[in-house]
Amino acid sequence: MPKGEPLGLLYLDCTRNLVAPGVKRYIEEMDIRRVGVLGSGIMGSGIAECVAEAGFDVTLRSRKQETADQMRVNVEKSLLRKIEKGRITEDGARAIMGRVTVTTDIESLRGCDVVIESVIEDLGIKQHLVRELSTIVSPNAIMATNTSTLPVVAIAAGATHPERVCGIHFFNPATVMTLVEVVRPVTASDETIETAVAFATACNKEVVTVKDRAGFIVNALLFPYLNNAIKLFECGMGTIEEIDMSMRGGCGFPMGPFALLDMVGLDTSLAILNALHEEYGDANYAPAPLLKRMVSAGYLGRKSKRGFFDYH
Repeated sequence: MPKGEPLGLLYLDCTRNLVAPGVKRYIEEMDIRRVGVLGSGIMGSGIAECVAEAGFDVTLRSRKQETADQMRVNVEKSLLRKIEKGRITEDGARAIMGRVTVTTDIESLRGCDVVIESVIEDLGIKQHLVRELSTIVSPNAIMATNTSTLPVVAIAAGATHPERVCGIHFFNPATVMTLVEVVRPVTASDETIETAVAFATACNKEVVTVKDRAGFIVNALLFPYLNNAIKLFECGMGTIEEIDMSMRGGCGFPMGPFALLDMVGLDTSLAILNALHEEYGDANYAPAPLLKRMVSAGYLGRKSKRGFFDYH
């Protein structure tokens, strides 16, 4: 797609029967050309790839040059896998990479119409980042958080224009998972939410709008299940392998709970459970003792090469 050509009308040509009328209107009318993504992890590069593949120019920002460069490498590797599987052509991959810029300079986000932060799940850090972004981006730009558990309204409190802040929650891996939760804090305007829904839809995602409650829909339902799997193992109901096999074979899940915990990250899982327990006070959300001890030991799952399974 040539730079400067509206994405929305091209998108509607192939999805006219799949998008609600109100969302169609916003896809046609939204003036989004450039998107900023902040964060040095797999989620940041995954979101950037989704957005660039949808036709938007992306500025991918990390605080360190080495991690910024690695994020670009992550996108390239992912696109190579898609070429090998016949999902895209080499020319298509080059066009996507041509829309991705990496930087360490937060000022480079000045011209972005949408900025999505995907930094560490720490409220203070996210508030500080949103406060800083408020001095850089246009007052009309949408600032979105990819948080999976933190209150979006508290993150928005750092913004000069909190009505322009919402949650746009992609799932890991962002290039594979089809869902995005658009989270509406009480401070967000209707226009912000409608534009966020249209943007996520244009990124070829299925979109649900959710209240600003810990865990939103997916994690509020998922993590009691994962937590109880650990508790079943702790009480000797079965081995890790047997429990995973049971949920794959008995429920048709593509991945067992322990493999999923390792992929999500045990530290991330613990943080999500703590936030859910604080919000709802339900015993199902109280983290299993084994999970807390494994995180203390540095056994975090795939990212540390050791979790419930060994990845060395």
